[in-house]
Amino acid sequence: MPLMAAIFLFLGLLMPTITGAQSTGVCYGTLADNLPSAPEVVQLCQRRGIDKMRIFDPKPETLEALRGSGIRLILGVPNVNLQALASTPNAATDWVKSNVVTYASDVDIWCIAVGNEVSPINGATSQFAQYVLPAMQNIQSALVAAGLGQIKVSTASSAELLGSSYPPSQGAFSDGASSFIDPIIGFLVNNNSTFLANVYPYFAHIGDPVNVQLSYALFTSPGVVVHDGQYGYQNLFDAMVDAFYAALEKAGGTALDIVISESGWPSDGGVAATMENAKTYYTNLVYHVMRGTPKRPEKALDTYLFALFDENQKPGPESERHFGLFFPNEVPKY
Repeated sequence: MPLMAAIFLFLGLLMPTITGAQSTGVCYGTLADNLPSAPEVVQLCQRRGIDKMRIFDPKPETLEALRGSGIRLILGVPNVNLQALASTPNAATDWVKSNVVTYASDVDIWCIAVGNEVSPINGATSQFAQYVLPAMQNIQSALVAAGLGQIKVSTASSAELLGSSYPPSQGAFSDGASSFIDPIIGFLVNNNSTFLANVYPYFAHIGDPVNVQLSYALFTSPGVVVHDGQYGYQNLFDAMVDAFYAALEKAGGTALDIVISESGWPSDGGVAATMENAKTYYTNLVYHVMRGTPKRPEKALDTYLFALFDENQKPGPESERHFGLFFPNEVPKY
C-alpha cells in the first residue's frame, strides 16, 4: 500500500498518496473491559493499513487472530514472567514452544521484547532487573534450538536509564543503570539484535514545561531549539533518540539500530493532554520518522505508536488511560 494512504487511513484522514515504505506500527494493549475482540482488532488493522504491531503479553486469542494476517509482530514477555524464564532453560523452552513455535508458521514474529521498562533504579521495576538478561539468554537459546534463531531478542528500555541526555551528544547511561544495561547491550551486539526504546516527549514536557516547551515536544517549533555541534534539534523526539544513540556508542553499541517500541501523547487526564495536542503529536510523528534523526539522517525509524485504544483499567495517573488512537467502537479518535 502507498505510504501516505496507509498512514492516513490509519489516522482516519484523507490525504494524497506518496509511494514508499511505512515505518509506523501500533501498540495493542488490552488493559480494558470494553475493547473489540482480538479478531475484530486484527481486521481493523488490516482495513487501516497497519502492518506492524506490538503486544505486551502472548495472549492465545491475539496470536490466533494474527495467523495469516501479514502483520509483523513484536511479542512481549511481561515483567512478572522474567524470574521464571531466567531460572531454568526449560522454562524458556516451554515458553517459546507455547508462544512462538505454535504460531511461527503463519504469524510474523520478528522480535521478542523480554520485559518492558525494567530499571534497577526504579523502585517499581527494580525487583525484575536481575532477571532480564538471563531471561533474554534463555529465550535466545530456546529460539535457536527450535530453528527460529532469526527472531530478534531484546528488551524495551525507557529514558529513565539515561543519566545524561542534554545535549544529545552527551547522552550516557547513568552510573546506577550501567551495570544493568551494558551487558544487555553486549548481548544485543553479539546476537545482531536491535535496541528497543520507549520515547515520550510528553512526559519530558510535563516534567519541565518551562525548559521543555510544548512546541518543541509537538514538532511545531519554527526553528532550531537545541544546537549541538554540527547538529540542530527542532524537536524533542529527535533529541531523545539521538541521546540514546550517543549512550549506546559510549557503551559499545555503536552498531545497534534503534526501534521506537512506544511513543504517544494522551488526549485527556493531565497537563497538555488534549485531543488537539495528541492529534498534532501523532500526525507529526508519523511524518517525521520517515526522515531519521540528525545523527542518523535518511534512515527511517521504525516506530510503534502507543496505543491502539484507550485502556480504562490501566494503572497510574489518569492520562495513562487516554493514549488511544481509536475509540472502543473502532472509530478513529482523530
